[in-house]
Amino acid sequence: MSAADPIQFADPSVVGASFSLTGPSPVLAAGHVAVRGDLAHIAMAGKWFVPHYAVPMPHVVRAGGASLLMAASGAEVLENLAAGAQFDVLEVSGGWCWGQAGEGGFVGYVAADKLEVLAS
Repeated sequence: MSAADPIQFADPSVVGASFSLTGPSPVLAAGHVAVRGDLAHIAMAGKWFVPHYAVPMPHVVRAGGASLLMAASGAEVLENLAAGAQFDVLEVSGGWCWGQAGEGGFVGYVAADKLEVLAS
């Protein structure tokens, strides 16, 4: 998703609809869906139940690139992001940004100092 693209929200037909708990949630493949136990991409509203949803904040990777990690601080590297690559930030905490590499890319953590806000 580029900065010019509109955000794809959940299906509007589910607004005001009731949902029931039908059993355990399916296990997600780590690093592939922008959903955590406490937060999810706004596009997941109506698909996944979490306490909070976030609209992505488009950023780009600074010169020198950045590692996209499975967890903050020293975890497995999912992907090495090239300078100029888009990273959609969903949360910033403790010097780390959690989000998704471009549209449909890996989901994980990037050091906040490796990113800058995408100029509109």
